[in-house]
Amino acid sequence: MDNTEENPIQLHGDEEIIEVIDLNDTEPDDLADDLEDVDFEDAGNADDDNEGWETEDEMEAEAEQDDSELTFSRHTGSVFCVTLDPATNSMAVTGGEDDKAYVWRVSDGEVLLECTGHKDSVTCAVFSHDSSLVASGDMSGMIKVWKVETKEEIWSFEVGDLEWLEWHPCAPVLLAGTNDGSVWMWKIPAGDCKTFQSPACQATSGKVLPDGKRAVVGYEDGTVRVWDLKQGNSIHVIKGQDGHQGALTCLACNKDGSLVLTGSVDGSAKLINTTTGKVMTRWQAEERRSVYLAESNSFLPLIAVAYLDGTLAIYDLSTQVLRHRCQHEAGIVHLQWEDSSSVVSTCCLDGALRLWDARSGNMVSEYRGHTAEILDFTINREATLAVTASGDNQAKVFCLQRPDR
Repeated sequence: MDNTEENPIQLHGDEEIIEVIDLNDTEPDDLADDLEDVDFEDAGNADDDNEGWETEDEMEAEAEQDDSELTFSRHTGSVFCVTLDPATNSMAVTGGEDDKAYVWRVSDGEVLLECTGHKDSVTCAVFSHDSSLVASGDMSGMIKVWKVETKEEIWSFEVGDLEWLEWHPCAPVLLAGTNDGSVWMWKIPAGDCKTFQSPACQATSGKVLPDGKRAVVGYEDGTVRVWDLKQGNSIHVIKGQDGHQGALTCLACNKDGSLVLTGSVDGSAKLINTTTGKVMTRWQAEERRSVYLAESNSFLPLIAVAYLDGTLAIYDLSTQVLRHRCQHEAGIVHLQWEDSSSVVSTCCLDGALRLWDARSGNMVSEYRGHTAEILDFTINREATLAVTASGDNQAKVFCLQRPDR
């Protein structure tokens, strides 16, 4: 961790910026394989055989450390995604390599619904705005919607290879982006459909804005489009010098949807005004590296940008200055701000969940328990619980405790 308040917007290294919020151009299977490709440097002198290396007892002790309150073990393959129900935060839905999604109770792990019938790994699983419905989508493009209360499948549809899946914030309307650049919108369960035409390249990430009238979609060619959901036309197209020079990896918006933060493999993050379509601010890594996650904080004028090399960069939104660089032991897979605080949480390929204070750049706490990489996580509204999904075939519930609570 490096506190560099005076150095504006410059990061060092040749890594890539890497989500947001579950949406990126890295396939879950790729993330699960990343650890196999890590090169370990010589930890010390050949004369000091033990220097820099953990003993067998130390490794066993670390592997046995489990800070979680509950472990969900019904999946028989890697768990790729997890979300909490927005109405009560009492239910989680997880999707996995076993071609299944499970809805389960966070308090005791009881399975409330098993979502079956998929043809490939379930990489998207999300609740509707009122938590009455859950949608599950697999990598092959099979999407299913289930009624949680009755445990029945009420709708299904097959598209091209699925990139992202998102519910409308206040209606039973489902949106999806696919590998061929299509963006689909359905009314559930009637199935009334609308598609949004775009360039013949991946719709890598998407977000329905809080007003429910517009959606922002990022594409493989670096363009960003703001869509009018009712009319079906693009209101703004951010491209060329204003757009990214590589595929988008993440999108996040502020609470009223007036601003969208984007990240790309070109090493830049951009803040875009959704009303005017103008790029307000741009952050560029000194070396070309892919932005994996980027999110703004609703409590303070800060943004967090995460890189697969393990760097978490905290920028001051008003001055565009790099405030802190928080280094992780492995690549960052996901990040999430707490709603009304300066704390940002990250999960990593090293299997740890960490909480950071963005004001100081210091780590607040660290939670372990997984024996493989964490591929996704989510935090409840009160920021008292985190639910993680991992390559060890498990999901875990962690109680988050901080000195100020």
